[in-house]
Amino acid sequence: MYGFENIIAEQFSFVKALRKDENKSVIVMRHRQLETYVVVRKFKGDIAVYKKLESISHPNLPRIYGAYECDGRCCVTEEYIDGITVADVLAGGLYTVQGASRVVKEICNALEALHSLDIIHRDIKPENVMIDSAGTVKLIDFDAARIYKAYQPLDTSFVGTAGFAAPEQYGINQTDPRSDIFALGILLNIMLTGEHPSKRLCDSRLKKVVEKCINVDPNKRYSSAQELAQKL
Repeated sequence: MYGFENIIAEQFSFVKALRKDENKSVIVMRHRQLETYVVVRKFKGDIAVYKKLESISHPNLPRIYGAYECDGRCCVTEEYIDGITVADVLAGGLYTVQGASRVVKEICNALEALHSLDIIHRDIKPENVMIDSAGTVKLIDFDAARIYKAYQPLDTSFVGTAGFAAPEQYGINQTDPRSDIFALGILLNIMLTGEHPSKRLCDSRLKKVVEKCINVDPNKRYSSAQELAQKL
């Protein structure tokens, strides 16, 4: 079987590296004939999430063109998004209540699609939310994502970003859609205040929304991304 890396080398030329270390590489490539751009990522992990995402197209998610196993790693080609991250926006100032609400609503749309496939993102943070050149919000990077299994009591390992990860991601319970709601509450507060809610809680009309999202008890959070979107 002709290898994934051979195909990439023949059809694409290197543009730039977004990340490269011993655990993960994320690079931008340009198709030699079509002159279109793609992101090629390689990482150690479970390819099952990306295989599921190959079958869907959603305005708030990057299109996954292909997912393969090569040399013990997951190799994925996906849509290149021309835009900036929420982290980039925050480097220049805070969001208004209206602006933050719009972004989080679109993330909720992305999560509704993911959760319908039993995919839990597990790494929602400013760097993983992009706004493309048309102003559309895209939730990216599914390397930490997992597929929810009703019979499994715990996640097999901790994956996520400290400060955004829900308590259950540390081995208390299995993560489920409410774990992503927790991280989204943290993100919303940071967009409004520039700080983690443990240091400063927003004092706008969204304060109660943030508090419900980040409740330590998953049963007291919003039960779904759709419910959160309606509150916004």
